[in-house]
Amino acid sequence: MRRTRTRIAATIAAAAALAVSTLTACGSGDATTENGVTTLRYQGWSQQVTPPELAESLGFFDGKVKLKWVGNTISGPQEIQGTATGQTDFGGAFAGAVAKLASAGAPITAVVNYYGADEKTFTGYYVLDNSPIRKPQDLLGKKVGVNTLGGQNEADIYTVLKKQGLSSDQIKSVQLVPLPPPSIEDALRKGQIDAAALTGQFQQRAVSTGGVRPVFTEPEAFGPINGGPYVFRNDFIGKNPDAVSTFTTGVAKAIEWERTTPRDQVIAKFAEIINARKRPNETTETLKYWLSVGVPSVNGEISDVDFTRWEGWLRDTGGLKGDLDPSSFYTNKFNKQLDQPTKG
Repeated sequence: MRRTRTRIAATIAAAAALAVSTLTACGSGDATTENGVTTLRYQGWSQQVTPPELAESLGFFDGKVKLKWVGNTISGPQEIQGTATGQTDFGGAFAGAVAKLASAGAPITAVVNYYGADEKTFTGYYVLDNSPIRKPQDLLGKKVGVNTLGGQNEADIYTVLKKQGLSSDQIKSVQLVPLPPPSIEDALRKGQIDAAALTGQFQQRAVSTGGVRPVFTEPEAFGPINGGPYVFRNDFIGKNPDAVSTFTTGVAKAIEWERTTPRDQVIAKFAEIINARKRPNETTETLKYWLSVGVPSVNGEISDVDFTRWEGWLRDTGGLKGDLDPSSFYTNKFNKQLDQPTKG
């Protein structure tokens, strides 16, 4: 398994380098714009409604931006690599993965946070009730199901164990097993993995079914945190600043709509969106477990700490060589919601 992690990590690093070389060669920043409407290509997530999809449905793009779904992803790092190489126009990922890709030289800029951990919605690391795993240190040498390598789950586990005084070599004994999020719970119950990173409706479904308990959760370890932002390529931003502003502001509005709208109405809206898009093998069954928006910052505002929180993990795992300067790869200037007075 350790060889597998090394091989996948090398693939991620190679993808980052490919992103840079591809952009240098192509520099594709053109968007499809007709009659004042800019079409943005993106990857979605199965059985989930993303903030941009919600924003479009609610009319928060003011008829100036239209989304074009090009397939689903199960990995934030994969998603933003697709954006960096021009396969999509925007993508979202864990802040640490964004920092890694940007620090490798990929010309991308983060514009708005879209997920995170609040008091209701967070990632927890679960085991079966009868598991001998009781504390984070017990994960050493065990298999943990995660949605991807190089993402939030890996950074969570590493950072928590590092705080417990464990060395990087000891932490490497934790065997991370990448699995599609809808399948992680099943793998845990079948004994294929020892622990599972569960979040959102997949976590709530597992808890509702019973027989599982958390070893630790993100709020216990870090408190409320912004998890990751959406990014655009810099050349795309340069050629389409109005579309980027419309997108960013619309996503910010969607985040606050989720935060302030009664839960049953949010779930009903999500179900309406999923039913209308008719994607293959997708159901609305897990939507009933949705609890909250999961983004602690108002309007998805980005700050330095969203990235610097993971600097230790980035350095220790070779994802960062030089200085980490978050201000060089994120901006809030396109988020016009931040110009609005905050309701007290």
